[in-house]
Amino acid sequence: MRNPNGFGNITKLSGKRRNPWRVRKTLRWEIDPVTGKQKQVFQNIGYYPTRAAAMEALSNFNANPYDVGKDITFADIYDKWSREKFSSISDSNIKGYKASYAVCHPLYNMKFGEIRKSHLQGVVDNCGKNYPTLRKLKVLFNQLYTYAMQNDVCSKDYSEFVDIAKYKDKNTIEKHTPFTDSEINKLWDSTSRNEYVSVILMLMYSGVRISELLNLKKTDVHLNERYFDVVESKTESGIRKVPIAEKTLPFFERWMDESQCDYLICSIESGSHLAYKNYYNHYWQPLMLELGMNHLPHDTRHTTISMLARAEVNQTIIKRIVGHAGAMNLTEKVYTHFDVNQLIEAIDKI
Repeated sequence: MRNPNGFGNITKLSGKRRNPWRVRKTLRWEIDPVTGKQKQVFQNIGYYPTRAAAMEALSNFNANPYDVGKDITFADIYDKWSREKFSSISDSNIKGYKASYAVCHPLYNMKFGEIRKSHLQGVVDNCGKNYPTLRKLKVLFNQLYTYAMQNDVCSKDYSEFVDIAKYKDKNTIEKHTPFTDSEINKLWDSTSRNEYVSVILMLMYSGVRISELLNLKKTDVHLNERYFDVVESKTESGIRKVPIAEKTLPFFERWMDESQCDYLICSIESGSHLAYKNYYNHYWQPLMLELGMNHLPHDTRHTTISMLARAEVNQTIIKRIVGHAGAMNLTEKVYTHFDVNQLIEAIDKI
């Protein structure tokens, strides 16, 4: 079927080509100065492997056209590429691409055709990300250049020259800083103002990972015996009995009474289980801002270890409490056992 006037045309180019199907539209008509006749000036939209793919691209273009002759920026290309790409990939992949794009802010307003290897390398060198993250960033660069070249926005892929190999053995390790004594005192003074301050102190006086506390079910909490069972953890050594400090026992009792779901910690507003992202965005970050602190949830774990060490608690007991059995030597792993009462005695020292 013939396309309607102004819709554009698709032609198959001769020879062996990876993308033989060309899509283009007429920009305007001009007078050829040599022949004196009118001639068409075309805008190439792209080159595609099959006629079906070419037709889809032409249809998409007509639905949302752009002029390759104008100042198309890095952000423009990402926007158009992501509209097509994100409809066919998983949510986790989408999040990965969005995270990579977030560090590209120095490029957002640059004309894509003027971006060079030095600009891309500058993003890599200055973003402070580790090697696995840089690999994802380079994949994003490659995807955007492939899209831009298919649509004649540029003629050269500078992403292939970006060097991330030099960071292979220099993975950035996130630095965790324990809470100071004054910050801990401020948290205790704030418990009556916000229910979720208690969660920070429960983390700090138990040494559990945030995921371990958020996934803790009420059936695994033993208030009379003052311990709880961690049955879900990122490591095998994380499956353990954790003592409840006398200082934080009232918090555990309150959450046991007020929680409206199967989990100890829940959303007070909805009564639903709190996922990490929800907790971090809606409770942790606002509290840090309100209290004038700058910490990540994992900093509570480092605070626990620091406080236990200052209280001169046996290092093996510390490892048992926080689930660091992987850091134990063979003797500690095989021959050393502690009952819950010994762990409770240790945690009450801080």
